[in-house]
Amino acid sequence: MTGGDQPLIAVRGLSIGFKDSAGRSVEIVRGFDFSVDRSETVGIVGESGCGKSTVLLAMLGYLKPGLHRLAGEVRFRGRDLFALDARELEGLRGGKIGFVPQNAAQSLTPTMTIGRAMAEALALHSPIAKGQRRARALELLRAVRFSEPAAILQRYTHELSGGQQQRVAIALTLAGEPELLLLDEPTTALDVTTRAHVLDLLAELRKAFGVAMVYVSHDLGVIAHVADRMAVMYAGETVEEGPTRDLLRRPAHPYAIGLLRSIPRISDGAVPRAMPGQPPAFGPDRSGCAFAARCELALPRCVAERPETRSAGASHGARCFRIEEAVTCLAAPPIPEPARNPAAEKNGQALLELDHVTISYARPRLLQRILGRRAEPRAVVPDLTLQVPRGQVFGLVGESGSGKSTILRVIGGLLPARGGRAMLSGSDDVGCVAEQRAADLLKRIQIIFQNPDDSLNPRQTVAEILASPLRLYFRLSAAEIRERSVRLLEAVRLGPRYLDRYPPQLSGGEKQRVAIARGFAAEPQLLLCDEITSALDVSVQAAILELLLKLKAESDSTVVFVSHDLAVVRAVSDQVAVLYRGDLCEIGKVDEIFRPPFHPYTEALLAAVLDPVAESPRKIVIEERTGIEDRGSTEVGSGCPFAGRCHRQVGPICSEAPPPWQSETPTHRLRCHIPAASLRGQAEA
Repeated sequence: MTGGDQPLIAVRGLSIGFKDSAGRSVEIVRGFDFSVDRSETVGIVGESGCGKSTVLLAMLGYLKPGLHRLAGEVRFRGRDLFALDARELEGLRGGKIGFVPQNAAQSLTPTMTIGRAMAEALALHSPIAKGQRRARALELLRAVRFSEPAAILQRYTHELSGGQQQRVAIALTLAGEPELLLLDEPTTALDVTTRAHVLDLLAELRKAFGVAMVYVSHDLGVIAHVADRMAVMYAGETVEEGPTRDLLRRPAHPYAIGLLRSIPRISDGAVPRAMPGQPPAFGPDRSGCAFAARCELALPRCVAERPETRSAGASHGARCFRIEEAVTCLAAPPIPEPARNPAAEKNGQALLELDHVTISYARPRLLQRILGRRAEPRAVVPDLTLQVPRGQVFGLVGESGSGKSTILRVIGGLLPARGGRAMLSGSDDVGCVAEQRAADLLKRIQIIFQNPDDSLNPRQTVAEILASPLRLYFRLSAAEIRERSVRLLEAVRLGPRYLDRYPPQLSGGEKQRVAIARGFAAEPQLLLCDEITSALDVSVQAAILELLLKLKAESDSTVVFVSHDLAVVRAVSDQVAVLYRGDLCEIGKVDEIFRPPFHPYTEALLAAVLDPVAESPRKIVIEERTGIEDRGSTEVGSGCPFAGRCHRQVGPICSEAPPPWQSETPTHRLRCHIPAASLRGQAEA
């Protein structure tokens, strides 16, 4: 496991569970063994619901209400956390053991300035005198890469970008001078460049402060680049553990192999393979290998006996009877992409046309209206022109704040365009809000949101959720609605037994499948997908992508697919547009976007993609977006919006003159002062 006389934290034989209605103990974490040495980073990966976060919270000596420790112990510096009283635990939590949650915004008090939050953390977890707390807060904010920490102290959470919020959360945990940081999916919701900055920051903190870390994530690319060792969890237990590089390049357990096969690769653009089946339901009587029902190598013995951990190499072990045969699974080819609509590709007819569209959230204040003043901040989308071909998947990529979701909100009727022309099928105006649209137009455009919890009514059953569009747009009878609902659920691999369930009774992947079924229920011409896989683990993501392409091909729908995951976009898209602060930087067929020449911004996004089995990614350092400071800092037409962060800037012309469009091919255009031939040579060098 680890070297040294005594690990910093050691989990031994930990089992956690709850009591069922019959009073029987049901294990959700089973015999978990884990340890972390000082200054070491260890990753924990696995599908949603496998117990990762439960184990992480147990390392704080905390269990969610209703859960109980059934066996085992958690020792920090030799002390059993579950044997400590409340006062002793409070002294460790936020002190020697820091916790960084997935959503930093939810862990920061919105009515409290960052300065007040830092002062509170220092008062609770640091012996520093009151008069010295401001100086220490400034020091901690500098340590997490804030160049103007005094300004940050005056701000509220909503005034910070996602990356800044996450850095503030890390600074708060550093207030107690922790020896161990527990990180629960801290970069899942961040775009690729912001994620790269946060990961670099964590590496710096580890080196500067000697902090040990436990990093929980479903992103194997992140784990590959931060962790010395990793553990793979399935159904509450560790199925494989070892040095990160060795485990990812030579996985020995069929489940670990299945996770790696589920990851889209930016190098080939193939649709990833989804693992069949689902994790087993927890129950009081568990026998055999938990993965046996989904394993293509399973033997009768696997169902009857629980395998012990066997050696797969130096410090590398897997809980499997067939380690030697498992590696052959890697040779399986990716699932071929569903056939596209050849007629749509041939004629290239546009279903959706945006012509000089302007989108802004700003509204003139009362005094401005009275005085006739119209000065406004720069529009979120200042001047957008593009066409979405019929029958294709059109990808929109860019950092958070680039305007991707805002564009979908206009097309979907949730926000009006402030200017320009937005048309569907050449005749229907989609620049207006939904209330001003005809019922037929509402039916033809459907949207699937990033978080299904925000779009599925928790008080309605799945049957009621699916019945709403069917009743509204097709006026079907009750029997017809049920029959159509069953077909929709079967199409998304759920089945009729889900009709009577409520959204809170479903996993994240199941809720997203219901949202997709509802989106296709209206038989739309245009389906808008807003980051629909960003919060899903890789195996569920693969199933959702496969499902989306299958349903699209069967219904001949057109899809606008928004994501910050470029590997996912490459796997599903026909064409891709790259956005920066609402401006188009580059547009073309998918293979053209992912090979040189690149716009410098596209090049930086691609360089930040993390492949779990590749060597360290090429480093392209661009400054992190500063949040509210850069909003409105560049007037429309005054120069390239990316100039201030560009690693290939050629001089004052970049910030003074609008960059010209260049046509590399009839279908590939990019907007830059540097000639395309030079950009190709620089990228290939």
